[in-house]
Amino acid sequence: MLKSRLLVLLQITALLVASTVGTAQAAVIGTANHFAEQTRSEPLGQVTTALASETVQQHLLAMGVSPQDTLARVNALSTAELQQLAQQLDTLPAGSGALGVLGALFLVLLVLELVGLTNVFSKF
Repeated sequence: MLKSRLLVLLQITALLVASTVGTAQAAVIGTANHFAEQTRSEPLGQVTTALASETVQQHLLAMGVSPQDTLARVNALSTAELQQLAQQLDTLPAGSGALGVLGALFLVLLVLELVGLTNVFSKF
């Protein structure tokens, strides 16, 4: 009799524990999606490192653009635009990086302004 009660208690405990376990949700992602995230992170790191330099931030502030807005706009760029910007950073000679970054950033902001996604230059 004690054995049957113990068995019933064990079954009730197992049922309660099994009912509280949550279900896992997973999805299959394609290879292209996986590599698209990796190809975005490398140029994004290059551009944010270049924008983090003191010289670039001083020039941005002189032009009236806050560094936070700049990072938000860089994060909004597409993967192709980020790769193009990072490639332009790689081709610049040493020492002219800040001016080149500012020029490339100005071009990106100009394109975004012309497309109508931002209103950076409407303040001027």
